Amino acid sequence: MGKEIIITCIGCPMGCLVTVTKEESRREKIEGYVCKKGEAYAKDEVTNPTRMVTAVLSVEGSREPLSVKTQQFIPKEKIFDCLDVIYKSKVALPVSIGDVIVKDVCNTGVDVVATKHLR
Repeated sequence: MGKEIIITCIGCPMGCLVTVTKEESRREKIEGYVCKKGEAYAKDEVTNPTRMVTAVLSVEGSREPLSVKTQQFIPKEKIFDCLDVIYKSKVALPVSIGDVIVKDVCNTGVDVVATKHLR
């Protein structure tokens, strides 16, 4: 028998407990999902886990913080490195939604962008 990994799916509001059994033949057996999103999420989580990163930054000249996010998912193991780079970023007014705050964060090919306007 292979190694079992139990994952709570976040693909939809159901929150299914999905069991992934990794077989010696390098094949996965995936059980417990209700929708196809659960199957895809579990497979990705076991083979290549990724996350969207969000953060809040101080902005020079503003008392209001700026919310930012990665434009796409990044490898899970790069989250803390990504946050270090984001928090070291200097941002000044004005800022518009979609402005690139950090280009190609941690060599992921993914930009960090502003998610609101600040004037």
